Amino acid sequence: MRSRLLMTAAASALAVLISSQVTANPITPSDIAKIRSVRAPQVDPKGEWVAYVVGTTDLQADKRVSHIWMSRWDGGDSVQLTNRPNESETTPRWSPDGKSLAFLSSRTDANEDTQVWVLPRSGGEAAKMPGVKGSVEDFVWSPDSRFLALIVHDPDPDLAEGAEKPKGEPKPKPIVISRFKFKEDIAGYQRTDRSRLYLYDLASQRVTRLTKGEFDEALPSFSPDGKTLAFVSNRGADPDRTYDHNIYLVSTSAVPAEPTALTTYLGEDLNPDWESYPAWSPDGKDIAYIQGGPVELFSYGVRKLAVLSSGGGTPRILTQTLDRNVGQPSWSADGTKITFTIEDDGAQWVGAISPKGGKITPLVAGRRIFSDLTTGAKGHSALLMGQPDRPNEVYALENGKLRPVSKQNDPWLATVDIAPTLETRFLSQDGTEIHGFQVAPPNVKPGVKLPTMLYNHGGPQAQFDAEFDMNRQIFAARGYLVVSSNPRGSTGRGEAFAKAIYADWGHKDVQDALAAVDDAVASGLADPDRLAIGGWSYGGMLTNYVMASDSRFKVAMSGASISNIMAGYGTDQYIRDYEIELGKPWEHPEVWARVSYPFLHNERITTPTLFMVGDKDMNVPLLNSEQMYQALRSRGVETGLVIYPGEFHGLRRPSFLKDRVERWLAWYDSHLKP
Repeated sequence: MRSRLLMTAAASALAVLISSQVTANPITPSDIAKIRSVRAPQVDPKGEWVAYVVGTTDLQADKRVSHIWMSRWDGGDSVQLTNRPNESETTPRWSPDGKSLAFLSSRTDANEDTQVWVLPRSGGEAAKMPGVKGSVEDFVWSPDSRFLALIVHDPDPDLAEGAEKPKGEPKPKPIVISRFKFKEDIAGYQRTDRSRLYLYDLASQRVTRLTKGEFDEALPSFSPDGKTLAFVSNRGADPDRTYDHNIYLVSTSAVPAEPTALTTYLGEDLNPDWESYPAWSPDGKDIAYIQGGPVELFSYGVRKLAVLSSGGGTPRILTQTLDRNVGQPSWSADGTKITFTIEDDGAQWVGAISPKGGKITPLVAGRRIFSDLTTGAKGHSALLMGQPDRPNEVYALENGKLRPVSKQNDPWLATVDIAPTLETRFLSQDGTEIHGFQVAPPNVKPGVKLPTMLYNHGGPQAQFDAEFDMNRQIFAARGYLVVSSNPRGSTGRGEAFAKAIYADWGHKDVQDALAAVDDAVASGLADPDRLAIGGWSYGGMLTNYVMASDSRFKVAMSGASISNIMAGYGTDQYIRDYEIELGKPWEHPEVWARVSYPFLHNERITTPTLFMVGDKDMNVPLLNSEQMYQALRSRGVETGLVIYPGEFHGLRRPSFLKDRVERWLAWYDSHLKP
């Protein structure tokens, strides 16, 4: 009865949303090139301006480019600071004295490594900081604005010392591999080159390495007095075999030196992928950071907020009972509270807590996605906010209220119909309550049963959230009801919920995804005779699992997926995850076979399926899509395979992004809209 009540309420709410839409223009695949991505806000030290990155599409070059903008914190003027055609700038960071804005770019030559450029606040052209060999991946200013801490990836190991990158097509050389984890999407084959910590003196333009050892280093953070740098590194006997990241300290004067380990937890004390830096207290006595979950759960585990004395000792876990992933810690100017983000059941909010622990106070919440809180003088704060009906923009946070600062997508939004998004709740087969979203076509007539797409998210340790999703909007505009779930395995609802599919993929998550479809059908919105399914990455894997478990779907698209999990061992980037979660395949063949049933028992699949993938994908490589295409083709099941040349796990080329969704739509239409 409870499930049926949830369904009825969902249908009624969605009907109200649909009827309230105002006619404009439907969103189409061409709109992919019109949307602007806004990210990385930074309030200047005076609290007067906010710098941020705006990503746009250069149709002529067929690429995405990004430039630096700044807007007044009070909502006044907006100024584009960089605008060189066909070039990109990222990572804007104000100097603490407010005189300069630095950023990363590979300007002047597409073949050149990414470097730090500094733009004077007083005016003039940005200048590249000379003397850095290799590609700069990250940087931070010292408190006195005299130095930069750099994370620099070693120069191409195939180039002689001091040699410049060759123009045009380089002469190929053998790739020599000696590492345990030897593949990484986009980065390619992993060799002996590393990302290392350096100190850059802006006055002398001298670059000095600060650490010893052959390890990767990331997330640098200066102490308030500028004498010490905290950073993150995995410096075990063989870092490729574990996720044992720890925070290390190194003096900015002893060069180079063996760093001192501040944390000793065997799991992850920060991870470069989390984009959360070690945060020093204003007095330099403590460091706030993010500690990962249990070692054996790796990314299934819940991340916690911790505080540790900068002199070492035992950390205080401030969110031990929260059971939600947290991130991006920062201290208030007076050191009395720590702000951080909380991922929570399809949303993300910002809270604050005393460094001694206690109650979490929401600073800004609601069914939206908040991130990247940044604060200048006078307590002037800004952050990113994403909503289901509009892309990310920068907002000022003033006395607990939000005010728009950037309005990059307003002109485009004024020309299109935004499909309404409804949050749903329903019961899975075993009675577990599952949460999800429905996106319906704008202006659809009440009572009409719609062709319906079950759209699965990647990960699986991720979540669909209350944020703008271009794919869902495009499919809804085409007349589809888009149904999504956050099945077990997803984050946002605690550790037990996430680890429910540990070493058991394609079981409970399949039940939960199917329950989302049952919910939509029972509400009267979904046509049970016109069902489609699709997704990318683990969303494609879940598509394969569902098709091998249920034949109700008339058509499917499986993007960048794998079904014969054994084929992933040694051919993709997940060697650590495989051996932790599934064990070695020759020692636990029954586990590997169990999670490979869409390939080993592909005779269960009768759904016409289109496979799509990038040919340079090292995350879920091409061979996996080829295997499933070949298996279905062998059995005479209608199938297709689309390979995007030069593309990685996430497609980048705008023309390919448009082509993908057009083919996806055409494949569905041909089976559901004859």
